[in-house]
Amino acid sequence: MMPHFPLRYTAVLLAVGVSACTTPSLSDDTAGALAVRATLASQIAHPDAVRNANPVNGIDGAAALQAQQKYEKSFGTKPTGADTTLVQRR
Repeated sequence: MMPHFPLRYTAVLLAVGVSACTTPSLSDDTAGALAVRATLASQIAHPDAVRNANPVNGIDGAAALQAQQKYEKSFGTKPTGADTTLVQRR
């Protein structure tokens, strides 16, 4: 003869059994921090570039500065009395 378990024991055993099969959920704080770290890591194009000891080819700092200054001067200066509004006034 099989022993008779009350319904509440059966419900508790069933709940414990089902909860043992689930994966633990992450809290909102932990999930957000992991998402930010994953996003930042995915933006690195070449993660092993830090180990590359070859010099970078390009222009030196002084030449870069002169090129930037020449670029900025190419725009000229604004007239002091210029109307910069988008809508013309009549």
